[in-house]
Amino acid sequence: MKTGTLVTAIIILVFLAAAIARADDVDSIARDTGSAERRPHFLVELKREATNRGTPEETTKTQIKIDALLDGIVSLLRLEIPFPDEPTSFEGNPFNPHLGDIKVRIGFRPVRLADIPLGSFLELTFPTANPGELGKGKYQVSPGIRTNIPISFGQRLPESHKMNFEPLVQQVVSVAGDENRKDINYTKFELTLRDTWRKKYFLKLTAKPILDWQQGGNTGAVGELEGGLIIHGRWRVWLLLGSRLWGSDTISSTYDKRVGINASVTF
Repeated sequence: MKTGTLVTAIIILVFLAAAIARADDVDSIARDTGSAERRPHFLVELKREATNRGTPEETTKTQIKIDALLDGIVSLLRLEIPFPDEPTSFEGNPFNPHLGDIKVRIGFRPVRLADIPLGSFLELTFPTANPGELGKGKYQVSPGIRTNIPISFGQRLPESHKMNFEPLVQQVVSVAGDENRKDINYTKFELTLRDTWRKKYFLKLTAKPILDWQQGGNTGAVGELEGGLIIHGRWRVWLLLGSRLWGSDTISSTYDKRVGINASVTF
């Protein structure tokens, strides 16, 4: 086993062990206090995305995401494991997957700034792709901040609707890895408008502009539309449609078109 892969596996196991231990503590407190309300502790998500003309991390793939939802200063531990297809064409081949670059995210409890919750996170990307062409070949560090702002339309929007604006900004830089691969340095924005109605259906519109500092500050962007169904409050299934808004296909974290089908469960 390669050293990088071994280190990655150790870090992942540590994070998962901490998450499970923390969840057990919360369960014990809930049982001791006789609390009837139990907040979800984990989210498991499965994505299948067909992508055309994407950068190495944005190709046709299947992806598994596991979130551990905690109650302390660290409020989130996330593990993302992509399995890009070979070939990497839009059609791909789901029966010939390979390991991509694994990501781990640590999220911190939001703080309030003028009554707006401001959350922060740190994301680490490991060059675990095999073969290496299916990843960036670099260790990456990505700090970011995000918030969630409710939007009210007064009487113009029925009470059954709940709308939010969810902006995010994330800086991605490479810190080590294959010296023959390109360095990474870009800023990513996500500007999301989400509408949930009857606590059963949701629609999400997201613009994702990118400033690629390795290309002199050139910009690109993709737009994504997602619509789905919430089943019994725990299960979600949804469809994603994405397309390039502007910029060339060399801009990091962009693609030409994408179709995805996704499902998640919380427990």
